[in-house]
Parts: sequence; structure tokens; C-alpha cells
Amino acid sequence: MTRADTMFREGSSDIPPIARVPSEWAQHLAARGERAFRAAQLFDWIHAKGVTDPEAMTNLSRAMRSWLAASGLHPVASMAHLHRAPDATVKLVLSLADRSVIETVLIPMNPARPDEPRDADLPDPEDDDSEQDDAAEAGRVRVTQCISTQVGCAMQCAFCASGANGLQRHLSPDEIVSQTLIGRSLLAPDHVLTNVVVMGMGEPLHNYDATARALRLLTHPQGIGLSPRRINVSTVGLVPGIERLGRDFEGRVGLAVSLHAADDETRDRIVPMNKRYRLQDIVAALRSYPLPPHRRLTVEYALIDGVNDHLDHARRLASLLQGLRVKVNLIPMNPVASSGFRPPPFDRVLAFQQVLTRAGYVCLLRRRRGDDISAACGQLAATVQRPPDESS
Repeated sequence: MTRADTMFREGSSDIPPIARVPSEWAQHLAARGERAFRAAQLFDWIHAKGVTDPEAMTNLSRAMRSWLAASGLHPVASMAHLHRAPDATVKLVLSLADRSVIETVLIPMNPARPDEPRDADLPDPEDDDSEQDDAAEAGRVRVTQCISTQVGCAMQCAFCASGANGLQRHLSPDEIVSQTLIGRSLLAPDHVLTNVVVMGMGEPLHNYDATARALRLLTHPQGIGLSPRRINVSTVGLVPGIERLGRDFEGRVGLAVSLHAADDETRDRIVPMNKRYRLQDIVAALRSYPLPPHRRLTVEYALIDGVNDHLDHARRLASLLQGLRVKVNLIPMNPVASSGFRPPPFDRVLAFQQVLTRAGYVCLLRRRRGDDISAACGQLAATVQRPPDESS
């Protein structure tokens, strides 16, 4: 068993302070002679209020605040750049302690006009969780946040900016969750964070332990308290990770699979991991995923001009997914200079969608949000200089 298998399990001494659940805080505080209610106070400060600087935790004693700071509780990410697009999408570039940079995106979920197709970024009414549509959300703009799990990516998908320079390192669970803590702090008073998609830089299931702990923190009722139904984890198709996610969260966490092709020959060309996990294995894992009633899996399909956008590709995709409860998100790819690929003409996108719709699938188009702020994941981080090393 590797260290990565154990370092984020409950009670492990390697769990960073921001990534601890209340029971783990209780253990740390009990060893110092603190009363049990302090654990709930600390978790509330960090995850409900978004405060990670002990000095700002005003209902704690000065001695306790000093001990927390000395024990490693401190912000793990800071804002390097903030970019707003005309469509209200906000992309944040965050700097980490080792000067790595990552991206996270805030997407207001403004309903489309009656004459517009529904955006794939909007919640699916069939998948949404009515229990959370309470008075706190009434009249407020709901926001989806896209978060990252790695610095770079090892998957090397041919059209993806995140993996252009390979994997630099995994993110720790506190670095993953801090994206949401920071993002939520920037929301306008009439905005509310309701959904998280784990679709940013990196392959979440390649960094499974940290990702799973981050999901438990995001859904903890004493913290941010998101419903698992409002979280979607995206994978390029790591079959063991799909199986593990289904077991650990009993299918309650949404699953999105980036297929991008319906035959192995095409997928081998653009998704190198397909040579390890073939389409038939991925589809078999989807059929076994413990999907709750009235829920659907999501299939992500980036349309690339002349590569995977012909009507024959659409018909093969319809056949491949037969019998699965899925919706298909079609994504005209964001141009990435390093790939040489480009999106297809819009009429071809609509024709592709029509084939799937006629085959009985819910098929949505993802609007190209924030093109002026380098919308393809990893593009903006690649242009940001690391902050200078103050020790030099």
C-alpha cells in the first residue's frame, strides 16, 4: 500500500488542517485539553464562514489562535489574477505555497431566453435537488464553480491546454477545497453557490484520495453543505476510479465521462488513456455505476473539426450509449494554440446534436463561456508568470 492510499484517511496525522472533518479536529483539540465544542467552532470558521487565518477567528482565545497558526492552519492559496468576461463568467488564477498556479471558474447559471437552447452548464431539472431550493436561494442567481484537482494533467488529451506540459503535481484536499472557499467569498450578495463541477485542471480520479476527501468536506452539513447531487466529477475514463467513486459515494455524486469519440481508433488519436481503458470497458463501468433513480450520467463530447464531428460519429455514439441513462453535453472545443485543432462550423454542431436527439437522448450544447478570458481550462494559468520567490 502506498502513502497516497493512506494519507487522507480519517484520523491520519498527514491530513492538512483545512482538510480535517470535525471529528478529526476534536481529536487534535482533546490532546491539548480543549473542550469538544471547539472542534465545531473551528470547522464552522473554515468551511461555513471561509476563514482560514486563525487571527480572524475572534471567538477563540489568543493562545489557541497562536497554537493553530503554529500547527499549520493558514491560507493555502491566494489570488493571483481575476478575470471577468462579458457573460459574467469569472476565472480565478490562484497561487499556491510552492508558487504553482491553478484555475477555478465561477459560472452564473442565468436561464436561457425562450428562443435559446438550454445551456449544458445549467442544472438538469431531472438531476436537480429540490430539497435545496429553499428560501435562501429564492431570487438569487445560482452559481456553478468549476474546480481543479491537479497542477497540470498526465492524461495528455490532444486538444486540452491543462495537460500541455504534463502533470506537475497532485493538489492536496485543502488546496482543492480552498478554491471553493475563495470563490464563494467573491460572490455578489445576490449570488449563491449551488453546484460544483470537478472539471478543471487535472484528472480527478488520478488524484482520488484527495478528491474524495474534498467531496466529503464540500458536502459536510456543518460546512458548505452542498448536496452530493449538485456535484459532478469528470473523468477521462479511469475505470478503477469510476468503480471506486460509485462504491464510496453510493452513486450520489454525479459522474461525467469525457468520451470525445465513439470508436477506439478515433479516441486513441485524441485521448491517449484510451489505449489503457478501452471504450467497451468504460461503458461497462458506466452500466455498473450505482445510479440512483431519476438520475442520469453525463457524457462530455468535445467536437473537433474533421476529427470526431461527422454524422457517422454521432450515429456510433448513439449506438454506444444505448441502454444507458445519460445526457450528452456537446462542447465545440475552445481553440488551443498548441493542439492545432479547431471547433467545427456551428451548422455541423447542430446536425450532430440532431442525430442524438432523434435517437432519444437529451443532448445539450455548452455555450463557449469566457472565450475572451482563455476559457479552455489551463490556458490562462499557462500565461500567468509565477510570483517572484521572496526568499531570493
